[in-house]
Amino acid sequence: MTDSQLLRYTGRFVRTDLDCIGADGGSGDPASAPEAMLVRDGIIVAIGSRDEVPAPAGARSIDLGEGWAIPGLIEPHGHPSEAATLLGDDAVDIRPVTIETAGEVWAAIRSALAADPRPARVVANGWDPLLQPGLVPPTIQELDALAGEIPLVIVHNSLHSVYFNSAAAREAGVDRDTPDPAGASYGHDASGELSGVAYEAAAVARIAGPALAAAEADMPRRMNAYLVDLRRRGITTIADLTWTEDLGRLATGMASAGQLPVRLRGYEMSKPGARATSPLENGDARYRQVGIKIWSDGSPWVGNIATSFPYLDTAATRALGFAPGHIGHANYSTEQLIEIGSQYAGEGWQFACHSHGDVAIDSTLDAYEELIRRFDLRDHRFRIEHCGLMTPTQFRRAAALGATVSLFVDHITYWGDVLVDDLFGEHGAAWADAGAAFAAGHRATFHNDGTVTPCEPLRNMAVAETRTSRTGRHLGGGTGVSRLDALRAHTANAAWQLRSEHEIGALAPGLHADFAVLDVDPRSAEPEALAGARVLATAVDGELG
Repeated sequence: MTDSQLLRYTGRFVRTDLDCIGADGGSGDPASAPEAMLVRDGIIVAIGSRDEVPAPAGARSIDLGEGWAIPGLIEPHGHPSEAATLLGDDAVDIRPVTIETAGEVWAAIRSALAADPRPARVVANGWDPLLQPGLVPPTIQELDALAGEIPLVIVHNSLHSVYFNSAAAREAGVDRDTPDPAGASYGHDASGELSGVAYEAAAVARIAGPALAAAEADMPRRMNAYLVDLRRRGITTIADLTWTEDLGRLATGMASAGQLPVRLRGYEMSKPGARATSPLENGDARYRQVGIKIWSDGSPWVGNIATSFPYLDTAATRALGFAPGHIGHANYSTEQLIEIGSQYAGEGWQFACHSHGDVAIDSTLDAYEELIRRFDLRDHRFRIEHCGLMTPTQFRRAAALGATVSLFVDHITYWGDVLVDDLFGEHGAAWADAGAAFAAGHRATFHNDGTVTPCEPLRNMAVAETRTSRTGRHLGGGTGVSRLDALRAHTANAAWQLRSEHEIGALAPGLHADFAVLDVDPRSAEPEALAGARVLATAVDGELG
């Protein structure tokens, strides 16, 4: 046995699989943290005090210093393939996390169109009129005047809609007579001509596909670079919720070549009449497909989430083009969700269904209940994604069905004020109620949803506790969570949701030695200190990198 096969780490370890944190969120006894961990061939053999885990002959000793090691952070709902495509140098980054004003957005797009040499096409990613006030939905005529014969595609920050000019429509083979894809649509004006907007995944992919073809050809390098960045953030596993058969082949090849710096879990995009493109048993601990993705409704920022109440009538909603009393809609009826689900449920696939509005969530739960009954399912772990306006009653119903939830709590950080003042009033104050999810008994998780917000699991933990926006506003319509629940949301609970609890999610014997080293004690640090903590090192299979 060589030194590299047997490693003994010393330092301070936090085990989120144990009740090592007080019920009130306090730190308990800091001295209770294990001090040593033995790893053989990437698997944890033992963890405990230095006396309990002595250094065997031939072991290589690694001291983690003054940092605090926690289980590797898990992003249970990401879009690394989309991020690798849209965050490259050949896409104009207009996201509100990088550009603050409407004027700067248009300046960046005009600069790209005027580049020398003349661009073959221009893709801009991150349009967000709620955080970049003054942006008004452009018409196809306005984009034609701006870009001429250069195909121009502007992707909304939610990824649920795109704006495009006539050249981009022609390149995508879309015209006024093109039928809407299932669960998606192309906008038309009063005369039936394309209006220059497309909604939801299938239509967005059709319009943006040709413009992103070059990026997709470079996907192995781009994906590796993006995953390396995630690893620097302490993330050791990420799920891709827009998975495809082609991406499955890509991941398999990258894993075989040792080019996957973190673990991947795929959720294949569903569509009517389809079947899973992989067998249920596939892959290994580094990569495998674990589920199917469904969209019940859309994005709150686009206006197409299915709610029982209207959006507010405000300057912001009018700028978005919403008429007074606007209510969004679902992508599919309950019957259609059941039909789509029936294509996969009998084989044992897990579902992850995007659902924001309370009406969409009821429909999703109705569909899940019927699928569970029809196929006599047991440990199905059906997921509800985002859960923006999910109520305590709905959280309890989901738990009773054996479903599980993943909340986009970082919406509160960036859009907390908007949710209350501009969109939903008192309903918005209860957005992403993580406290209600845990109170209902869920092994809930948090996520950042690809490019929509930066992958920042530590900030997710903090905002789930405090429910405070970046302006300092507290959203009191929901309840905060304990520190232990916050830590588990991105570790043990996330591993369980991804059907990987036998491999990852905790620092315990028999699991892979995935961990991140922080510069603060995550059990006792103030929320803002946890949110801003530095990741000193990250290990996957015990290999620091």
